[in-house]
This record gives sequence, structure tokens and C-alpha cells, in this order.
Amino acid sequence: MRHHKYNLNYQFIKEPEDFNKYSDRQFLQYCLGANMYMPGTKDFTEAILTQKRAGLTSMTMCFEDACKIEDVPAAELNAIHMLDKINAAIDDGSFDYKNLPIIAFRVRNIDQFQHFAEMLKKEHLRLVTGFTFPKFNAENGRDYFEYLAYLNNKFGEILYGLPILEDRRVAFKETRIGELEQIKNILDKYHDLVLNVRVGATDFSSCFGARRDINYTIYDIMTVSDILLDILNMFTRNNDYVVSGPVWEYFRINRKMKFSETLPNIDIKESLLRRQPIVNDAVDGLLRELILDKANGFVGKTIIHPTHINFVNGMQAVVKEEYEDALQIMNTSGGVIKSANSNKMNEIGPHRRWAERVTMRAKAYGVIENESEYINLFGVES
Repeated sequence: MRHHKYNLNYQFIKEPEDFNKYSDRQFLQYCLGANMYMPGTKDFTEAILTQKRAGLTSMTMCFEDACKIEDVPAAELNAIHMLDKINAAIDDGSFDYKNLPIIAFRVRNIDQFQHFAEMLKKEHLRLVTGFTFPKFNAENGRDYFEYLAYLNNKFGEILYGLPILEDRRVAFKETRIGELEQIKNILDKYHDLVLNVRVGATDFSSCFGARRDINYTIYDIMTVSDILLDILNMFTRNNDYVVSGPVWEYFRINRKMKFSETLPNIDIKESLLRRQPIVNDAVDGLLRELILDKANGFVGKTIIHPTHINFVNGMQAVVKEEYEDALQIMNTSGGVIKSANSNKMNEIGPHRRWAERVTMRAKAYGVIENESEYINLFGVES
């Protein structure tokens, strides 16, 4: 799989690299990008096999919030049917494994996780990257990862865990730090099985009866922003984990719009932060939040609509100047050095972890000339 296949004619300074579930974890954790959540009851087999969404690189089939409890057995059978058909298509040569998106399953609870896992066969697991654990906390977290480790040993496969932090004990200030410390202790024990830490801002918002309007970002909802910043503080220090940004709930877009022809030649970041209209309120709001996600240390984003894919993955691309700075920092042993553009100071020690993240993003999403190129990279909506 490779990012930005929705815009095959785009000319990168550095092309994004291919990845699949067997890629090195240090790289793969940056590759999830726009992770699209889909109801486990719907059959997405043909959409995958025909590459209906050219930009779709990672997906999560949900047995929890997007699935009624009485529909879970049918959803599990649907998932097995999908895996069987994809395997058959790979084996008969009608589908190339390199075009398989990252596939995860969002389980409902530990019991449903175990029940579904017992339905899986060895041949299914080359298609499955991992499992998403909802409302992950200090009480259920160890059970999830103990069973995940058991599955890895049983099948001799690599299967990752993607815990979602959305529990009330993380939401409320008086319990938050202690809860996050306990969660981190669990994740540290199973560090190599953790692909992403994910956040549930909708669940956090519900704790306070809040919901961000289309004209606000999640950072404007101060109770939720406070939670997210503590999560980033706990899990992104020393680049221990990659944390993915929360879902953006709104979508409204002309699917046939060609952005490079429609949008003026603008500084996209400056325009968005000044709240100057660019496309429409739904797209502008998503792009504005993506800028703040990236500035705060989130990588990628949970999405619930395919029109978000190009924007989320496009905004992860690295501009040439920051890539050159990152390479300079990574290739210098210490001290302070003037940047290649002679417009800033690169301090090798303090900026090294930033440089590590930038070079990984460049590897996954490519390098573009400058920020005005984001609009061209978004391409034609698929």
C-alpha cells in the first residue's frame, strides 16, 4: 500500500514509500493516516478488491459503537466472509496483496474479542494488522494485551493493539493522571505490540455535554483539549508512541471538485487560522483542525467519511524545507547549525526528536515543495 494513490500524477520531491502490516513497526506506526471506521455489518469486500477508494490506506471494521449488540454475530460472520474472499482473490491472482489497506477490527469488549479471534484462521491473519480496543483503561487493558500476545504466539503472526483512550477516568481531572500512568505501564510492558494510541474525543465531549460546532476545532472545547494535551504529554514524550487525532464529524463537499483549479493561490495555513473561507465550512474546519493536530503532535486521524481521506493524508506530507532541516539535524552529531535556507537555527539535541518524526512522516507521506502544494496534492476527490 502507498499513500496518495488518488493523485498518481502528482510530482513529489521525495515519493512516499510502500508499506504493509509486515513493515517495521517504527515506520508502520506513522502510516495509518486517515483511518476510516466502517460498520462491521457492511460488506466492503468489493470496495477493497476493486480499489473503489484509491486513497483508502487503512480501515477499521467496528463491532462496537457502529454496531448494535444484536447485530454483532452477523458482523463477525461478515468479517470472516470478507477475509475469505480477499484471500481467494489474492490466491487466484485477481487481487495484488500490495494493494491491501491496513485492516483492523474494533472489538466490543474482551469477551467479544476472544470470541471473534476464535473464528480466525491462520490464513486470515496475513490480512489483519490488529485490533482496536475501545474504552481502554487500567482495568481492562492488561486483559486485552495478554490475549493479543497469546494470539501472536499461537499463530506465529504479528498482530498489533490500538488502544482507544476515551474512558471517563481519563476524562475527569481528579482521576486522569493516575489512570494515564497505569495505562502507560500496561502499554510499556507490551510496547512492541502497540501500533497506535487513539483518542475518543466524542466520548470525552459527552462527559461534559459538549460537542464542537462545525466552526470550532476540538482545541476550542477546553475541557476536551485539556484531556488531549495530557494524553500527548504522557505518550508522545521521547517519541514513545504515535498518537492519532480524533474524528472530525462533519462532511460536505462536491466530490468532483478539482482543488488545484478551484482554490486561489493562497497560504493555506495562514488563511485557515485567520478563518478566511477556502472551500466550505466542513472542509475548512477539518483542515484547520488538522493543522492544529500536527502542531500538537498527533499523526493521522480517525475518519468516518471517505471525503476526508485526501485531506488527512495530504496534510501529513512534509514540505521540503522542514525535511531538509530534519535531515541536517539527523546527520549532525551535536551543537547548533544554521539551516540550509539560512533562515533559522537548528539545535541538534533539542530538535532531534522532532527530526525523527518528520523523517518518518516524509517516508510515509512524501515530501512536497512548499505549503501551497498541499492544495495540488489533495487532487480530485474520489
